[in-house]
Amino acid sequence: MRIDILTLFPEMFESPLSHSILKRAQEKGTVEFALWNIRAFTTDKYRKVDDKPYGGGAGMVMMCQPVFDCFEQVIRQHPKPARSILLSPQGEKFGQAKAVELSKAGRLVLIAGRYEGFDERIRTGLEAEEISVGDYVLSGGELAAMVIVDAVVRLLPGALGDEESAKNDSFGQSAGGGLEYPQYTRPEVFRGMEVPQVLLSGNHKNIAEWRRQKALERTKSRRPDLLDSFQDEKA
Repeated sequence: MRIDILTLFPEMFESPLSHSILKRAQEKGTVEFALWNIRAFTTDKYRKVDDKPYGGGAGMVMMCQPVFDCFEQVIRQHPKPARSILLSPQGEKFGQAKAVELSKAGRLVLIAGRYEGFDERIRTGLEAEEISVGDYVLSGGELAAMVIVDAVVRLLPGALGDEESAKNDSFGQSAGGGLEYPQYTRPEVFRGMEVPQVLLSGNHKNIAEWRRQKALERTKSRRPDLLDSFQDEKA
């Protein structure tokens, strides 16, 4: 298996990938890792990868261009078809069944974000599946990527030194509200994908209502188990 990891902090992976089962699996030729620095694909002299969100709000959002360019370069580097995964708290909950499923792929591409998350067009434009490791907040997707890498690699034939089955802890359900609304940052148009006009209007009331509605729609479609608490908190 080949695993490509896209991140702003590739050095975070150097120690985990150099020890224990992951190290032995590489030495046996069971798995091959490639680390990619998203910041290396910026086009401005400041190597900027994030910007303020359209419509206002706290924090910064990861920009489209560096992520798209990095991803497309990664895909071109190897002829083997890739299964692309965006590490996101809004994705499908990761568990042992998913680890088993991913272990059967020949190549994985993991995309780790930072800040307040990805520009929504990264989600829609890359058409990568979204996976979450649990209902809690991390500083970035790197630790989530490490969890998936470890859980998947130990299932590969020859990765473990014995027949013992890998086990994965189950994650508890969050007591919080629903999922977040879509986020956008500059540019206004990227590869034909436009920022919703309401976020450019400056009308804070309309923006708030749009965000609430989109959050409700996303929660209903992706995590209906959170819908009751979402409605209680957002009503």
